[in-house]
Amino acid sequence: MLSEQSAAVVRATLPAVGGALPEISDRFYAGLFAARPELLRDLFNRGNQSSGTQRQALAGAFAAFAAQLVERPDVRPDAMLHRIAHKHASLGIAPEQYPVVHEHLFAALADVLGEAVTPQVAAAWTEVYWLMANALVAVEKRLYAATEASGTGGWRTWEVVERVAETADVATFLLRPADGAPAPAFRAGQYVSVRVELPDGARQARQYSIVGAPDPSVRRIGVKRVHGGGTPDGEVSNHLHARVQVGSTLELSAPYGDLVLDAGDRTPLLLASAGIGVTPMIAMLEQLVASGHGAPVTVVHADRSPAEHALRAEHEAYAAKLEDAVAHFWYERPQPGHPADRTGLVDLSGVPLAPGTRAYLCGPLPFMRAVRAQLLEKGLAPADIHYEVFGPDLWLAAP
Repeated sequence: MLSEQSAAVVRATLPAVGGALPEISDRFYAGLFAARPELLRDLFNRGNQSSGTQRQALAGAFAAFAAQLVERPDVRPDAMLHRIAHKHASLGIAPEQYPVVHEHLFAALADVLGEAVTPQVAAAWTEVYWLMANALVAVEKRLYAATEASGTGGWRTWEVVERVAETADVATFLLRPADGAPAPAFRAGQYVSVRVELPDGARQARQYSIVGAPDPSVRRIGVKRVHGGGTPDGEVSNHLHARVQVGSTLELSAPYGDLVLDAGDRTPLLLASAGIGVTPMIAMLEQLVASGHGAPVTVVHADRSPAEHALRAEHEAYAAKLEDAVAHFWYERPQPGHPADRTGLVDLSGVPLAPGTRAYLCGPLPFMRAVRAQLLEKGLAPADIHYEVFGPDLWLAAP
């Protein structure tokens, strides 16, 4: 909990600090990378830095945490902290990196706000930072301990044993540990970080969902080639599509991610995805089929067209194998031969949901916001709506 004295200072200065956080974030990253260029080269996502999304995410998370401390001091924002900690753990973030961030973040804070950062203000916001940082370190320590205990911690080398072009821009890769050791266990909905060396020598990592495990010795991931459309193309996704073939090796982290299927056999479910967000949903459906899930399952997916709907055949096949499941697919550009598909954006007004439905969402942020709003209108409890964001979580940065 934030001390009473600091809470008063943070409450009084939150509007000013919150309003300046975008500029503070810009100066923080500029100072950090000037002092530690290896962090941009080998840790931070250079594409997200170029587009500014990482900076928005940092500002949003820090402001949301501070607001939570003063508005609901008896409730820790565990959902946000766990989501960040899982991403950090997949990248190998270490406790000793948090003081480095603090140094440059607070230098930027003082630079932007000037004389407004009195010793009392600096002390109060330092308390906020270390409350958040220490909470993250604690969660990350538990995650690392769990992977070490299972013998799957750290980066491991995997060999590509199969590659399939699912659509023009989506490929799946079947991977096996190169050392012959067992593949780590995972939970449906989790992801791994994949680290590659790019032509300029940088070692960049990105997160990709585990689509499934055709047998215990392999894991399957899905990768969508990212076209920048005004911002740089995705460095790692394009590298994987252009250069990685059967026989290539990749560095993978242990599985992480807290959007995991957690429901009893009698819990009704909604699995809603858009675009490459389909990948964790395929893993969830595979698990539901394997466990013989008997409660209603509503499958929802949105895409530009049937041809761009990756893993569509598996999407349909798994839904058909469940005892009580129905699939609804929406396409902006429907094609002949798919008479049951719906045109346009997802509209759940005519889709019945069983009482007590638990929802899992994955896809672009506008899609998830729209679906969440519709689910709330249909009476779902906010606590029963779970989501995963590919890339920086700008949900927290939204007004």
